[in-house]
Amino acid sequence: MVVIKTPEEVELIRESSLLVGKTLATLAPLIKPGVTGNELDKIAEDFIRSHGDAVPGFKGLYGCPSTLLVSINQQVVHGLPSNTPLKEGDVISVDCGVYKNGFYGDSAFTFPVGEIKADVRKLLRVTYECLFKGIEMVKPGNRVGDISFAVQHHAESNGYSVVRELVGHGLGRSLHEKPEVPNFGKRGSGPGLKAGMTIAIEPMINMGKAKVVTEEDGWTIRTADNLPSAHYEHSVAITKSGVEILSSFDGLEDIIKYIKS
Repeated sequence: MVVIKTPEEVELIRESSLLVGKTLATLAPLIKPGVTGNELDKIAEDFIRSHGDAVPGFKGLYGCPSTLLVSINQQVVHGLPSNTPLKEGDVISVDCGVYKNGFYGDSAFTFPVGEIKADVRKLLRVTYECLFKGIEMVKPGNRVGDISFAVQHHAESNGYSVVRELVGHGLGRSLHEKPEVPNFGKRGSGPGLKAGMTIAIEPMINMGKAKVVTEEDGWTIRTADNLPSAHYEHSVAITKSGVEILSSFDGLEDIIKYIKS
């Protein structure tokens, strides 16, 4: 069942989502060759817990052992932090959640580590564009399939594939609520979008084939062909007139400029 939020509840989700954005911005200058996922994870947890009653949204949920999910290169999502240092030319998806005042925020950003290859930078750019193509379709009267089609069409038009097994989602008092928001689908299909809905849109786009596999840790999902993947995510609210982005990429402007160059 889709939960319609009051304006006051939307503001609480915004507060949690903006703290996720601040966490990503805090980590951004640290994402360089030599840093480890465990180091980033500790910094993120301490930063989140320094904000009143805020706690990491992922840690302990479904047995998740970490504050961040960090997915490197061919890893699509749900990668666990480790002591392996990042290398020049890597890309790393940092997925973060916050739970504060009874509501979740959720956002993700794929960072380049130093200078990356031109073809990988294009993958990041197109995936970033897919996120906003999807957001453009969010308004009352449209359907989830309109978001899904926009993401799929832009990705596949650029020669990339869309992960099928993993989807965006509603969020609120639970991290994962109805409706599911796939990154593939038909225009005019799926649940209708109504004012007061809050959803997380998160394209997961592969350079190669769409097929993914789960690694031995039971968490990390990677591409079956070991080619790179990218992942961006915003939490948004449907309003009477359209959409409001509740999360933020503030502080990441220089990285976005590089990705889009």
